[in-house]
Amino acid sequence: CRFCNDNEYMMEYKDVRMMQSFLTEHGKIVARRVSGTCAKHQRKLTSALKCARQLALIGYVSNGN
Repeated sequence: CRFCNDNEYMMEYKDVRMMQSFLTEHGKIVARRVSGTCAKHQRKLTSALKCARQLALIGYVSNGN
């Protein structure tokens, strides 16, 4: 897990660039087996992404072309 290996790497809903790397091009949250995160950090990541969506830092869907 990226978060287990590097304790300095913080997971915050305000870090939009980091959050974008865990979303697909359609706006879905990437599965744990694909992203390589452990179950504990996947749960934290999911709640952080949902918080960022609520605050309109990240969109619910892609801009669509």
